[in-house]
Amino acid sequence: MEYTKPLPKPDVWSRPFWEHAKNGVLATQACVKCGHRFFPPGPVCPSCYSFELEWKPVSGKGKVVSWVVFHQLYYKGFADEIPYNVALVQLDEGPMMYTNIVGIPNEQISMNMPVEVVFEKATDEFTIPKFKPQAGG
Repeated sequence: MEYTKPLPKPDVWSRPFWEHAKNGVLATQACVKCGHRFFPPGPVCPSCYSFELEWKPVSGKGKVVSWVVFHQLYYKGFADEIPYNVALVQLDEGPMMYTNIVGIPNEQISMNMPVEVVFEKATDEFTIPKFKPQAGG
């Protein structure tokens, strides 16, 4: 089945994120100088302005900070999923990322809900990190 949702357009900064995700690993940039973890990726640490950066895996666990449920169809690829959610998850390591919460009805999403990453293979090139409620959370 063809994947019809919008796909990322990796650049020099985001390509390592997508390569890690393809291998089932959630990773963020980390500053070698001050240790700050951040996302989205970029050329400089937003905390100390160092250019010494590396990619490091994260636990894949976090909490829901905010979310919205879309009832309007903006992209044809989402037609079978209306209504669908877009959530902001804060990882245990600090960075936040936009994602989808899967595995539960939208009505069960709640503030500070503990979540963990799951990976959805979109194409041979892209695997999309999404989040589901943590077991026992």
